[in-house]
Amino acid sequence: MNAIIRFITGPKTAWVTLLIGLIFAVLSFTVFAAEETNVSPDNGLPDDSEVILVEQALAEMPGSEGTAAVVVLAKSSGEFTDEDIVWLQGEFDPMIQMPAGGANELFTEFSNVEVMGELFVPPATISEDNTTAVLTIPMDEIDDVDEQAERIVEVRAIIAENVPAGIEPYVTGPEGFQVDLAGVFAGADFTLLLATVLIVIFLLLVTYRSPILWIVPLLVVGTADGMAGQIGRNVAAFFNITADGSITGILSVLVFGAGTNYALLLIARYKEELLTTEDRHEAMAKAVKGAGPAILASGGTVALALLTLSFAELGGNRALGLVCASGIVVAMIAALGVLPAAIVVFGRGLFWPFVPRFGGVNKSDTGWWAKLGKGVSRRPITVAILGIAVLGGLSVGATGITIGLPETEQFRVKPEAVTGIEVLAEAFPAGASAPTQVIAVNDRAEDVVEAALASPLVASAEIVNQNDDFSRIDVVLDAEGGSEEAYGAIESLRENVQAVPGANALVGGDDATRLAVKQAYERDQLLVIPLILVLVFIVLVLLLKALVAPILLLGSVVLSFFSAMGAAWLIFQNVFGMSGLDFSVFLYSFLFLVALGVDYNIFLVSRAREESANMATTSRQPTRQAMIKALGATGGVITSAGILLAAVFAVLGVLPLIALFQIGIIVGIGVLIDTLLVRTVVVPALAFITGDSFWWPRKKLTASKFA
Repeated sequence: MNAIIRFITGPKTAWVTLLIGLIFAVLSFTVFAAEETNVSPDNGLPDDSEVILVEQALAEMPGSEGTAAVVVLAKSSGEFTDEDIVWLQGEFDPMIQMPAGGANELFTEFSNVEVMGELFVPPATISEDNTTAVLTIPMDEIDDVDEQAERIVEVRAIIAENVPAGIEPYVTGPEGFQVDLAGVFAGADFTLLLATVLIVIFLLLVTYRSPILWIVPLLVVGTADGMAGQIGRNVAAFFNITADGSITGILSVLVFGAGTNYALLLIARYKEELLTTEDRHEAMAKAVKGAGPAILASGGTVALALLTLSFAELGGNRALGLVCASGIVVAMIAALGVLPAAIVVFGRGLFWPFVPRFGGVNKSDTGWWAKLGKGVSRRPITVAILGIAVLGGLSVGATGITIGLPETEQFRVKPEAVTGIEVLAEAFPAGASAPTQVIAVNDRAEDVVEAALASPLVASAEIVNQNDDFSRIDVVLDAEGGSEEAYGAIESLRENVQAVPGANALVGGDDATRLAVKQAYERDQLLVIPLILVLVFIVLVLLLKALVAPILLLGSVVLSFFSAMGAAWLIFQNVFGMSGLDFSVFLYSFLFLVALGVDYNIFLVSRAREESANMATTSRQPTRQAMIKALGATGGVITSAGILLAAVFAVLGVLPLIALFQIGIIVGIGVLIDTLLVRTVVVPALAFITGDSFWWPRKKLTASKFA
């Protein structure tokens, strides 16, 4: 290991290190560049899920291939006039025995259904209150997001050009909703990257107070982010999974946040070593040796925590874990391999105008953070009680959290498809735009229809298609899509239809799929969260070679997670008026906060362990003195790192998708709590209270053993 460090930081070999890094960067963007995918992400459910079995059965029915766009036409005020109705439905044609000349004929070019050899779109259906009409356009299914979007743009342009005055059109349904969801991520990578870079530049300038120094870590971390994107997509392709826009967005935030944190820690240690070491190459080698174990433990903790998602049931969770874990590994390599070489090739003038001179005074021993440590050490029990009370008080707010959002609340800024669903639900049963689909054996299909109609919140049920074996029954629920009422209706419907003997009934469709995803997240949480806690605990035990400290550190981070959830929930309810959290938010927030929150404790406590070893033979209270020194040395840089990471996660709020917005806010709050309260006050207080027992059951510290 020493030979590798000397190679990275050596006067001549540092340039070789940079050249090697450049070669790998070029290869990742050229030879090993990942194939760009533009496919809509699926629900990630396993192949044996009931809703997937329904989809497979429907695909075998005649005319079932495809999707649909729904055009909602609402009267601005009052009811439809006779002229409006003629425009909507046309007039009865005795030759074909159906209406002709209606608005449905505007969209026949998009249809995948033929009647008497002609493409056909069913005539508009008008609501009982004569205020709203709905057109359903059957379409071929397209995987490519751009092609989907182009088709919906055409539909929206056609209806906008032809709709009479006084009627408001909205294009929604499965196809419209999918396109608008994909539109959330249109340009998202650039928006996220730009916002992240601007925030990182600003905070690096504030931290270093140098017009030059910030450029080096930004270039290294920025290149690592680009490489991580290529490597992550290649990893996803290897495991035959799709890295959609939400995953690549979180990947970029993680790599920039974690990579910059590692850079801050390394540069702070390097700056400290420059005060006592004349040769900058030797100083950097000492900095890598000193900060390296903490960075490796930190990055390893995050990567392992992410890899626990590999055991998840949902494909999206597995994709996030694999892709982001590879990104964290890239960030660690950049921070400990390329960054030291990139910094050391420049002289001390890189820190201008605050250049660390050999023989200069290290002000951390007498600075604000050291004074804070001494203050906490005088009344550790009082401070610990107050700190834990604050965390506990905030955690109380988490007791009323609701998991699950209605379909219409998935976006911060409602797209047209969501507005269309809301307008449709006011005049028709709420589930009319996306009926629940039931399949059943042909000779028991009528019995299944009766059972469905006897279920709560079922507005209608009818057989709409069949093949030699199964019938498709469309069930319209009178419940808002994605709501708890809809989920309850699905469970009651499933219970009733599956009770029909010999029907082999299965329930699918949008609401059934969302319910299955919700239940899968619940199962994933029960599996993954304990795995995360066990892995983090093991890493802490291996790093600190103790049991008491890891238990206290892990407990403090879990408590800070619940306090962040409580604080964020109060904000979501009272400021943004949100009714719940997206399914993914609890699991992802726990993952990021526990893994990243432990990072700052690792930075602090690993330094305290190092200082304890150095003081073991010279101080009667090595743990107390070491924690004060560690807090003084790392307080400023860890606080800067925490604020930066919180700000970077807050960048997710630039996207209109509620799930990412909520994750960004929760993780941002949690990181600030970890940085400003847990690591600053609570952990030092616990260390002062336990004294040398903080390191139990390790034997007495010796400088020779731990230096």
